[in-house]
Formats: sequence, C-alpha cells, structure tokens
Amino acid sequence: MSEILNGLMQAIDEQLQSPQTPYVRITLERLLALGLSEQQAREEMADCLGEELDDMLAKSRPFEEKSYRALLDALPWEDAPESNNPFQNL
Repeated sequence: MSEILNGLMQAIDEQLQSPQTPYVRITLERLLALGLSEQQAREEMADCLGEELDDMLAKSRPFEEKSYRALLDALPWEDAPESNNPFQNL
C-alpha cells in the first residue's frame, strides 16, 4: 500500500470514530451490506477522500464536505471506468 493510500486510510479510520462524521460510518455499513469486504469498502472511501482533496488542491479551495459526501453516496465504484478513480491503483 502506498504512503498516500495509507494516509487516506488512516484519515478514514479517524472519521469512522468521530461523532462529527457519522455519514462515514453509515457509508461503511451500506457498503458492507452490499457485500464489499471491510477492506474494499474502506479503500473506496479513501479514494473518495483522495479525490476531494485532489480537487480541493487543484482549485485552491477549502474542503467541501458536501462534495465529499456526494462522492461517498456514489459508492461503490466497481462499475466506474478507472479514470474516474485516480487512486484505484495506489
């Protein structure tokens, strides 16, 4: 696992524990109910966080929770083209 993905996974773990981000736990539970393994679900969630952070840096804007939540709501991405998931192969 790359350092980037490792850092994103660590951030997801922190969000799963935080009372300020209950939607992250809800997303994990939803993905598990769909049949993803916990590792797969957490990796896809980390991809969402990475995509939001990448967009934030590219556009020089603050983190947008609404955008991040929309990415989480769009999971799972298994049917999406690879180009829509830039962190997939990290």
